[in-house]
Amino acid sequence: MPTFQTVKGFRDFLPEDCARRNYIFARWREVAARHGFVEYEGPTLESTDLYRKKSGQEITEQLFCFTTKGEEEVSMRPEVTPTLARMAAAKQRDYPKPMKWFQVGPCYRYERQQRGRLREFYQYNVDILGESSPAADAELVAFAIESLRVFALEPGDFVIRLSDRRLWADFAAKFSLDEEKNAAFLQVIDKMERAPEAVTDQKLQALGISLAQVKEFIASVDENHPTFAPLRENLSARGLWQYVKIDPGIVRGLAYYTGTVFEAFDVKHGLRAIAGGGRYDNLVGLLSDGSVNLPACGFAMGDVVLGELIKVTPAAQAAMDQWMRNAAALDVYVIIADETQRSNALGIVQRLRQAGLRTDYSFTAQKVGKQFQAADNAKARFSVVVGAEYPTLTLQNMRTRFKSEVAVDALEQKLGEALAEPETGTLLA
Repeated sequence: MPTFQTVKGFRDFLPEDCARRNYIFARWREVAARHGFVEYEGPTLESTDLYRKKSGQEITEQLFCFTTKGEEEVSMRPEVTPTLARMAAAKQRDYPKPMKWFQVGPCYRYERQQRGRLREFYQYNVDILGESSPAADAELVAFAIESLRVFALEPGDFVIRLSDRRLWADFAAKFSLDEEKNAAFLQVIDKMERAPEAVTDQKLQALGISLAQVKEFIASVDENHPTFAPLRENLSARGLWQYVKIDPGIVRGLAYYTGTVFEAFDVKHGLRAIAGGGRYDNLVGLLSDGSVNLPACGFAMGDVVLGELIKVTPAAQAAMDQWMRNAAALDVYVIIADETQRSNALGIVQRLRQAGLRTDYSFTAQKVGKQFQAADNAKARFSVVVGAEYPTLTLQNMRTRFKSEVAVDALEQKLGEALAEPETGTLLA
């Protein structure tokens, strides 16, 4: 018999893995709600031409692309920004500006698998459309910071490295680079930190620029540069500038960025970028052939690198573990001590579930001790014993083991009071 495994770069999500993923999603959505963003979704399959138009023919090397039975060239989405731009171009008149939208969903890239990078991953996409003010850029940076702080990550755990593509446009203009050479130049700068100096210098020399000139330019830009003044003032007012470091070496390799660009990095563990984004004022116009001009900025954060960072940060891991324990725990386990009372016990189970309580019970007749063990395994906060004494029930705090008797008609009220108590509360103690 063949043994089947997951496709390379894809993942199984066992219950505990799903819980970790759901924790990340819940925190992302929590931050989005606090910032007044609304959720949208697009298809996971798009026309390959959508990505070609945005990034050129070479992008197909990174795509899961194929031809359908209807002879359509399609690709599994490697990112969501082109889909958002397509949707915005078609429907932006129906929405007041700015459009503050976010999305959580899977993306696919046919790339070499390594730490922090898989071929299937979940991505958090946050965008503001229809607003050209630097206040929108600052809002996004603040949003990215809060999207990390919500995981119990602190200033010593991560940093936002901030730059602006307009600085590099001014630099490249001094060397009269055409559009093709400028794109090649930005690709070199984007990879400069990871590439050997000799390789970087060779590529720059081919464009008529020296590595020494680039380094001199980078050293000349600091947080007092006037380009960053609006963001510095905005984020300082929020107490968030401490998370930001001006770093002109951040350019974001994608050609569509037009202004502010930033990436979030961990400080201690040398992981890949956790998040990245910036301003892309021309993309909607490009994908609509100029029929819609809509300024925009956004960022994306992936679950893979973030999951790695949570794993190696004790406070973040502890916060996730606590959430998972609470999410997995039952409110009540109904123990059937007398099988002649099973029908009454099932009625209680149904009532408690309809009251919104996480409730479980044994499907088959079992010894009371085994049912209590099941309640402990399910981390139930309370048990309700249904026995020969029905309609009198025994309500037990599974943490303290203290019990009280309660009439069946008063069960929901008594449980509601008990569950409202802190874990260390005195009710049923």
